[in-house]
Amino acid sequence: MAKPRIATTSLAGCFGCHMSLLDIDERILQLAELVEFDRSPIDDVKRIAGRCNIGLIEGGCCNEENVAVLRHFREHCDVLVSVGDCATMGGVPAMRNLVPLSECLREAYLDGPTVHNPGKRLPDDPELPLLLNRVYCCHEVVAVDYHLPGCPPSADTLWAAVVALLQGTPVTLPYGLLKFD
Repeated sequence: MAKPRIATTSLAGCFGCHMSLLDIDERILQLAELVEFDRSPIDDVKRIAGRCNIGLIEGGCCNEENVAVLRHFREHCDVLVSVGDCATMGGVPAMRNLVPLSECLREAYLDGPTVHNPGKRLPDDPELPLLLNRVYCCHEVVAVDYHLPGCPPSADTLWAAVVALLQGTPVTLPYGLLKFD
């Protein structure tokens, strides 16, 4: 019997949620025996190769590439989980939502106190993904099945959620795994 498949990715975020996943310590060996990793920095696969049972998404969407990756995950994952505050609420990247994009670009590339850009040129390479007008939470772009808050959620929270999903039981986490004080 084939193992369940898990895919993970980081969009506009800091990669802290993936670090929390790695913080499950020796349980990562148990997880590796239970599942096959598809797209994930754990195996360095860059694109989902087939149908996945679980998709873990860290970060929100700040550019067209993030949106495309998120939609690809939704299309190929039976259960999609937004992991961490950036995915569930926008997090630190969404702080730019308070300022128009044109002002952000002007400050970052033209007028900022440490900017050296004598040509006064904004990045315009066609290889760069187009920035969105604001940062979007994952559930604003696609349907998300579960949300794991935290910055980042603890390793125990991620472990409990993944184990519940693998066992086919509802993800009902105790208060101790959801409080942050």
